[in-house]
Amino acid sequence: MPIIEIKNLVKEFNGVTAVDDLSFGVKTGTITGLLGPNGAGKTTTIQMILDLVTPTSGAIEIFGLDMKHHREEILKQVNFSSPYVTLPGNLKVRENLATFARLYGVKNIKHKIDELADFFGIREFLGKMTTQLSTGQLTRLNLTKALLNDPKLLLLDEPTSSLDPDIADRTRQLIKKIQKEKGITILYTSHNMMEVEEICDRVIFIQKGKLKDEGTPEELVKKYGHKDLNDLFIAIAREHSHEV
Repeated sequence: MPIIEIKNLVKEFNGVTAVDDLSFGVKTGTITGLLGPNGAGKTTTIQMILDLVTPTSGAIEIFGLDMKHHREEILKQVNFSSPYVTLPGNLKVRENLATFARLYGVKNIKHKIDELADFFGIREFLGKMTTQLSTGQLTRLNLTKALLNDPKLLLLDEPTSSLDPDIADRTRQLIKKIQKEKGITILYTSHNMMEVEEICDRVIFIQKGKLKDEGTPEELVKKYGHKDLNDLFIAIAREHSHEV
């Protein structure tokens, strides 16, 4: 059974269709890329999976449960990380993590924070003010926060954006380590196609709110006759435009 199953999902905003009869599944224990050009509907889809936005129609099932009727049960087992979501800067790192741990209902909070701080290599930053952290350190802090509730499903929105190549590579290695050691299913968005080819088992391309195609990166590159996923992404992004 897929850990996520999207069925005929539609979302309209003031007469504009952002997601248009979208259906796909995400297999348990995989890192799956959700790809598409700006405006394709990725963010809206993620917001609906997190129940931050209500679908106009269609269904979302996670862990075999319908989001509409099992919201709390589902979201207890899900988390999300994005560099575009900032944590309160007037709190120390440990205070931020402890606040979220309490919100998630984590037991033995100090032990859990120390365990994850060691896993992500941020123990030395726990006493610092959050505003003192570098971009790479904030990325690791966001990932730490996202694992506090031991999620079965983790949504990562462009986790390496704004990072230099070294820190981005370290972050990718951490993500692969998370998936391997903790058995988490990850839904991953990125505009870095080399990164997607490195890290994702499967990819789902959406365009103008609709499913374009899905498969392994290798399958799709071969199917469309491009040299790599980056060329394929560009071709899909320009399919309905007049750009050369």
